[in-house]
Amino acid sequence: MRLGRSGRAGAFAALMLLCVAPGRMCAAGQWAAPPSSSALSVPTSVLLQPEELNRLLQTPGAEKPLILQVGSRVLYAQAHIPHAEYVGPGSQDAGAQILRNRVASLPRKTFIVLYCGCCPWNRCPNVGPAYRLLLDMGFTRVKVLYLADNFGADWVNKGFPVESAH
Repeated sequence: MRLGRSGRAGAFAALMLLCVAPGRMCAAGQWAAPPSSSALSVPTSVLLQPEELNRLLQTPGAEKPLILQVGSRVLYAQAHIPHAEYVGPGSQDAGAQILRNRVASLPRKTFIVLYCGCCPWNRCPNVGPAYRLLLDMGFTRVKVLYLADNFGADWVNKGFPVESAH
């Protein structure tokens, strides 16, 4: 089937709606970086899979990271990674300030793992800003736990260890 000019334009527009993630393409049709408030702004090179972190935490003698939960207090209270510290939602000013205060005196080469787990990765508002804040402070060994769906599905339901604040 051969499309005329208007048919091609309509087909192209429909294809663009199907293929472009919201917020990823700017008005000029150029690919734009996701906003730093998005988990999608975190480079894949710093993502840590749940299995990797669990293995690291279970390995005797391995360097253990400082694990910081940058999401909801309620989720942290229900279940969190053992020895993780709650520092508040990374997307809120209060959470950012708690995070800043917590790491201010640490060597900039401290191994830090951030995680949230509040919602699916592509909608998480907390890890992107927290990651950016640590980079801006000069931290060089920051990883972000990749939780595709949420903490329950990607950590708890896999049988990995948890603690509760109750």
